[in-house]
Amino acid sequence: MIKLNDYLYSGDTIFRILDKYIADLRKEAKRTHNAIDLTHCNFLLQIRGLLEHNDFLTAQSQQIREFYKYMAKEYPFLAFTFKGRIKSLIRAEAKFNGYIVEYIYDYYVERGTYPSVSEIKDRLSCFRDFIAYRIVISMPKCHYPNEEKRKAEELKCLYEIANVLPGFLEERGFTAESAYGVKISESPLLNEEVKPYYRDYISNQSANGYQSLHITFFDNSSRSFMEVQIRTKTMDDIAEIGQANHTAYEKKQKEERARRDVIPKGECRYFDEAYERGMALLGIELNKLDVNMFGAVDNNLINDGCGLYRGRLILPYEHLSRFQNDLID
Repeated sequence: MIKLNDYLYSGDTIFRILDKYIADLRKEAKRTHNAIDLTHCNFLLQIRGLLEHNDFLTAQSQQIREFYKYMAKEYPFLAFTFKGRIKSLIRAEAKFNGYIVEYIYDYYVERGTYPSVSEIKDRLSCFRDFIAYRIVISMPKCHYPNEEKRKAEELKCLYEIANVLPGFLEERGFTAESAYGVKISESPLLNEEVKPYYRDYISNQSANGYQSLHITFFDNSSRSFMEVQIRTKTMDDIAEIGQANHTAYEKKQKEERARRDVIPKGECRYFDEAYERGMALLGIELNKLDVNMFGAVDNNLINDGCGLYRGRLILPYEHLSRFQNDLID
């Protein structure tokens, strides 16, 4: 079976790795009449296209920057950062295979049979976060000596920003996408007219402590989807370096193995192959990777600069509170 792991130790560039992986996967898919692997190839081609032909990101990020300027004007005492990224290859590959495993497992548990190829392909059409932007806000403690009041004001600002964002971007060529009832907000701070577009992981906090607002837009100029996440600095720390990050990794491993125990091996090749690819990625040894000049610092960190693991930073903006930085006008 063709797996991404087999191509990550050759010293090739990320583009050569993608080209070889796609070519070999397509050849094997045609030989074995595997329609899901052909869909997999098309998915990988999308990633390659984003990494190679990303001129549209300049125009797109300039539109996002307009909202940054709006926030700088409307919230002079708030500190915030804007960041953007293209989903990394390893994470995108893990998510693709994870969707297959999860969908087939849920289908089997509910119906005692397996989904058709067309049903699996429909499930794999739901990727909306190849491109994502993150707005992280923080109310400086110097403004609110009382910590409880500071956090309340910070949350109030977060939802105010969320209320304005859909209309602001729609005036600039973006269309907000429905969240289809996933994590509908229970917060009275979020306006009713925008609630259908947001997945609210703040009012619907996960067991691992993850909190964030997620909304998806369609960029009518580039004909691509993008996701925007809005968080406080505390929420971002928990998600990136705190409990949510570590717990999610352990939970994923446990869930994947539990699903394998339920689905009889050999009965559904699409499940078997996706499971094997996913588990191989979970066990990847980053410190042994060799992708051209980019290697891992240790088994947890890699700065590849080209979208292999952490993705590329495409929109770094930072605004300090005017109270702390009087250079901002």
